[in-house]
Amino acid sequence: MSEEAVVLAAVTVLGVLEQAYFSLQVIYARRKYSVSPPSTVGPPEFERVFRAQANCSEYFPIFITVLWMSGLFFSQGLSSVCGLIYLYGRFRYFHGYSESAQGRLAPLYLSAQVLWVLIGFSSLGVFLAFCRIYLNLDLLHVLCSAISLV
Repeated sequence: MSEEAVVLAAVTVLGVLEQAYFSLQVIYARRKYSVSPPSTVGPPEFERVFRAQANCSEYFPIFITVLWMSGLFFSQGLSSVCGLIYLYGRFRYFHGYSESAQGRLAPLYLSAQVLWVLIGFSSLGVFLAFCRIYLNLDLLHVLCSAISLV
């Protein structure tokens, strides 16, 4: 199993490293703008960095869940590519938001779209596996057979 999921694991490690990077940016911003913990209020420049990191952290569990479900039940390759695009979108989101509130929008839309694709892949993969295991119905085989007959 571990060798079969190595690409998903690599994307996961990159995601964890990205989260660590975002957290470090908050620490640097606290020092730069003299905002001591536990305060989360400070100059707008600090608050944007803080919110960008918090927003990315809020979505990370959803991302990891659908990345793995999609990879295990649908396609590891497609899921991993989507995962890399998502991480790129989140990186751009973080830096865009750090510079201006408006700068977060385009990357936010990109990462949200990728999440929905992963949710779709996960749902379809789980549905097909459920039908195959519990209903003894291989819908992909049936679909492929129907297409080749046409």
